Amino acid sequence: MTDQHDNPIRQAIAEAIAENDVILFMKGTPDAPACGFSARTVGVLQSLDTRFAAVDILPDPRIRQELSALSQWPTIPQLFVGGELVGGCDIVTEMFETGELAELLGAEGHTGETSTPQADAAPLQIENRLS
Repeated sequence: MTDQHDNPIRQAIAEAIAENDVILFMKGTPDAPACGFSARTVGVLQSLDTRFAAVDILPDPRIRQELSALSQWPTIPQLFVGGELVGGCDIVTEMFETGELAELLGAEGHTGETSTPQADAAPLQIENRLS
């Protein structure tokens, strides 16, 4: 396996995860998701008023390859909180419905049944430095 320091894409991914408390690697952008799973995950985060960074994995197939190698998770999207992989869309949705995601994100009082999307919950935009 390639050492992270010898692989600039993997290093950039690791730095992005370390530098952003909540970061979503997705297909497309939060304003224009390119798949339903990414759209659903963005919707969940926005309904919890969560500020998050996002990286579009589509511009370069190496981003997805290196992200999956780093996280040991094969599917996209991938949500990281506090530098740790939370999971993909199904896990994020399940955690949202049980209230576990709100607790993890510090959005107390929010559950899957009572949350409503907030128009001003715009995600942080980070430059895609991975290509």
